[in-house]
Amino acid sequence: MSQATQPVSAAGGPDRRRWAVMFIFITVLLDIMALGLVAPILPGLVRQFVDQNTSQAAVIFGVFNAVFALMQFFCSPVIGSLSDRFGRRPLILASNIGLGLSYAAMAWAPNLAWLFIGRVLSGVTGASFSIASAYVADTTTPERRASAFGLLGAAFGAGLVLGPGIGGVLGQHGARLPLYVAAAFSLANAVYGFFALPESLPKAMRLDFSWRRANPIGALVLLRRHPELSGLAGVSFISTLAQVSLPSTIVLYATYRYGWTVQTLGITLTLVGIALVVAQVLVVPRAIQWIGNRYAIIVGLCFGAAGMVIAGTAPSGALLWLGIPVLALWGIWGPAAQSMMTRHVTAGEQGQLQGATSSLTGMAELAGPLIFPFVFAWFVRPGQPVSLSGAPFILAAGLLVIAAVWAWWTTRGEPEGDG
Repeated sequence: MSQATQPVSAAGGPDRRRWAVMFIFITVLLDIMALGLVAPILPGLVRQFVDQNTSQAAVIFGVFNAVFALMQFFCSPVIGSLSDRFGRRPLILASNIGLGLSYAAMAWAPNLAWLFIGRVLSGVTGASFSIASAYVADTTTPERRASAFGLLGAAFGAGLVLGPGIGGVLGQHGARLPLYVAAAFSLANAVYGFFALPESLPKAMRLDFSWRRANPIGALVLLRRHPELSGLAGVSFISTLAQVSLPSTIVLYATYRYGWTVQTLGITLTLVGIALVVAQVLVVPRAIQWIGNRYAIIVGLCFGAAGMVIAGTAPSGALLWLGIPVLALWGIWGPAAQSMMTRHVTAGEQGQLQGATSSLTGMAELAGPLIFPFVFAWFVRPGQPVSLSGAPFILAAGLLVIAAVWAWWTTRGEPEGDG
């Protein structure tokens, strides 16, 4: 058995587990870099197809993101269950190849319909992060799982550091150039994974594929097994819904309110990525060790609410930047919640769990683009008596306050010092 296909489980040696997590870190890094490349230019590309009409572009961009989320909702549990049956490695490779092809299709798009097809394909195949989470659960002990999930968060942030910055610069030379580069990153990721990424789920621990578990509704049944599991899943849904306000409206909002260029947007998203990396690497492990998973979840959500208020009320771009570190501390909640949730399922169900939580993410990402861009469009439309372009972020802050209260209630039976 080759190094790339030999299973690596939590029962393996510490060195092999450490290298396995680093492999998946690089895989996620390359994947998020590709996503980050596209982020600064996709709304502008949509605007080009609608003659620069900001309000109309907001609605169409919202629909595009909703379709992406709909595909995630239906396909994530299928991919998660397939990874429980066939292993994580082949599904990660297939996902990266599909993403590369979707970015290529969007780069070649001569009209909105072709761009729409590329977005659909990216929604079908864009589930590598959820499989990566299952991979981490396979290769780490419960005690070290929160820190490992924090490392995934750092990979996410590092991808946002590099991707949007590069995308903003490339976007100055053509709106489609970042899409070509994103396609190359995703395909390079697949090549890297083929040679370097070992399998994490031994055959003895795999489950037979079942459509009952793989369909979105059936996958969600797993979350009802334990009160803390279902409660945290609901909190995750609300947090993700609030988070969708940023990618679905921030580019249009900053362009409208502050007159930012693509390059400024790229720099801003890079600053967000730097803040995320610092928070995940330096703050998350210490916060969880100091206050435990339960309070880390609640505190992280409260930081998110505060950051959203700053984003929605900042009268200048410089003040908006001051809210970035506050928003980055929102990331404390994710690794703590994931670690807590993985303890309530067996090793062979980790893929199903990640598929179920990805379905909830898909539902939130389906609802979010149908809420926040329309809220933004309503408050910036011609003749609107009340101009409040930051309304989507104020709404998101309210959602996060609700999520924090729910998290406090649903985790009251968990050990408070458990990190």
